[in-house]
Amino acid sequence: MSIPGESPNPYGQPQQPQPPQPGVPAPQPNPYSQGPQQQSPYPYAQPTMPAMPAVTAPPPGPAGSGGWSPPETAAGGGYGPMGAQPPMPPAGPGGPSGGGGKGWLWALGGAVVASAVWAGVVFSTGGFGSGEKEADLGTYQYASDLCASSDFTPIENASFKEKDSTSGSNPQHSSSKDPAMDSMTCNVDYEPSTSSSSDYSSAWLYTTAYLHRKTDPTPEFKATYMSYKNQKTSSTHYKVTKVSGVGDEAYVVAQEYESSSNSSAYVILGVRDGWMTYQTTWSQYASSSSDHPVKSNSEITEMLKESAKGTLEKLQK
Repeated sequence: MSIPGESPNPYGQPQQPQPPQPGVPAPQPNPYSQGPQQQSPYPYAQPTMPAMPAVTAPPPGPAGSGGWSPPETAAGGGYGPMGAQPPMPPAGPGGPSGGGGKGWLWALGGAVVASAVWAGVVFSTGGFGSGEKEADLGTYQYASDLCASSDFTPIENASFKEKDSTSGSNPQHSSSKDPAMDSMTCNVDYEPSTSSSSDYSSAWLYTTAYLHRKTDPTPEFKATYMSYKNQKTSSTHYKVTKVSGVGDEAYVVAQEYESSSNSSAYVILGVRDGWMTYQTTWSQYASSSSDHPVKSNSEITEMLKESAKGTLEKLQK
């Protein structure tokens, strides 16, 4: 029964389905629509998100084919935003066992081999400091006073003596010890053993010794003395000769004169023994009134060789 004067509620009556119109397709049901939801007893409650459907992984391949299978997930969960990420799909037919699946394994193996080769090259060339050559010094020792460690007997046997010095500075020595190279020097002034007050003859012996601790002197040693061949003047030139019997290698540089008459001599003996280098230089002058003429280059060479042998033996003790 309706109340007089009250408008009928258009929403109170059930809607009658409309018959399909010709030429108009019938509406399709929404597969994602949810069924009727129950009214919450709390008017301000928020609707909950529907559970996402689980993703079904493709079935594994035949036994032994290396087929792909998904990892285990929590029960009732899918691969949603908060779930585990699905694994990489197989690179080719048959999964990782196929040709495409082995590509990343070959690439990884090549990278490992390349890294090993690179590391070996770096170590062998000293890139990490392990390939640094050790100084070949044998038993040579640093001497703070090279004059005290020198053998001057062959020079004294050749009729020379140390010149008296009022200042006491004969002989003179100096030395320097350094992680890269130790250096030692000794300078001695000589005169003939039987010289008179009118004899102004003199001789000088300059000796140096170096212990090379960081750099091998071998490649440059020979070139140092061979370079004297290019030093020529109108009156003098240098003769360079390799000698044996002292050290690993040795060279003698002798100054020669164009004229047969001369009153001076200049001879250098250079010796290398491992990473130790030694040089002794003899310079002599004879006055016209001297009874002791300048010695020949061959005599001076033998004198310096014998002195060098005795000195090097002392530096190795």
